[in-house]
Amino acid sequence: MEKHPHPMISIRSWSTLSALGGSDAAVLASYQSVESSLDPWSVPHLEQLVDTWAGRLSKDAQQQCTDLIATHPKYAGLDPSVLYALITARSAFKQAGWDSKSPVGINIGSSRGATQLWESAHAAHLKNRRIPSLTSPLTTLGNLSTWVAQDLGVEGPEFSHSITCSTSLHSLLNAVAWMRAGMVERFLVGGTEAALTPFTWAQMKALKLVSSLSEPYPCRALDPLKKANTMVLGEGAGALCLEVGVRPGAQAVILGVGYATESLAHAISISDEADCFVRSMHMALGVHDPGQIDAVVMHAPGTVKGDRSENAALDVVFGSRDSLTAPWRTSQKWRTGHTFGASGALGLECALLMLKHQHLAGIPYLGQSVWRPATVKKVLVNAVGFGGNAVSVLLGLPE
Repeated sequence: MEKHPHPMISIRSWSTLSALGGSDAAVLASYQSVESSLDPWSVPHLEQLVDTWAGRLSKDAQQQCTDLIATHPKYAGLDPSVLYALITARSAFKQAGWDSKSPVGINIGSSRGATQLWESAHAAHLKNRRIPSLTSPLTTLGNLSTWVAQDLGVEGPEFSHSITCSTSLHSLLNAVAWMRAGMVERFLVGGTEAALTPFTWAQMKALKLVSSLSEPYPCRALDPLKKANTMVLGEGAGALCLEVGVRPGAQAVILGVGYATESLAHAISISDEADCFVRSMHMALGVHDPGQIDAVVMHAPGTVKGDRSENAALDVVFGSRDSLTAPWRTSQKWRTGHTFGASGALGLECALLMLKHQHLAGIPYLGQSVWRPATVKKVLVNAVGFGGNAVSVLLGLPE
């Protein structure tokens, strides 16, 4: 048995909303399907409609938002990102069997924050020179964790942050630091994003990242043959309950965490071998043998350079993908689109599902079975954001 210098931290429960579904059963069914969950989206752009793709919330997930708003007028004025956070946090908290008597830290982040509400208020300001009186408190980033803490009735440290697309994994990283320091024994972490707006799409279009492909797979994450970027915008949220120790029923244990930042040539660049990923993966692996890692859930946004550089980083850490000891490489983004600040939480879900069901999640356009039986004991999850902020998290089965 490997020795750990810090107290073991386990993942007690998790919950997500995304294009994959709004329940455990729906999400699992999506992973067992060869179909992408991306939908056509006609987005207003330069006084015309542009046909593109989006990873919208599934219908059952959308219904949960509608049901929540119907329970009290206060929810009607919230940005969808806050609603997503409330729904997933409630579900994860309930599944964990926690109560409000013990301190619980809350760290829910977002890349963009209250995007839809902010854009709506700004449009109203330009048109009428007036905005709703609560615009400021309802569009601040800290609004996320504050609403979750108030909704659950818990006390403890609560904060929100944005580190673009690595936000969710940074939430987990923050929680691990607080828990290792002995400041709190329970933490609810995750990320939420509701950035399916014309302005957000236009920003990605300006960066030349948006996919122009058609069905069946508009996002070709990890496809080495693609000649152009194939990123698709998505929305969703994920919340996970972490606790010190490993009680019966724990979903997984956190075996290691790693982080790194690399020097950039410009705002969205990454080095050819993704140096930040090389260092974050090495740190997360620690004493664990790279040859014993069964799978890596990659960041893989579907861009040419992003996918290629992360693959190169894995080659450095694990050797060629053709090696007998090389881990399985996968990503959920061909199904969900890129959910920015929530993407790391959805990546963690992919890892947790593989560990729980002892299957590997595959990618059909790479000639793989999308859900094949395997022995899965350790899974590494990667995320990186604009600015070269990489995080890697190593999960394992509870002993």
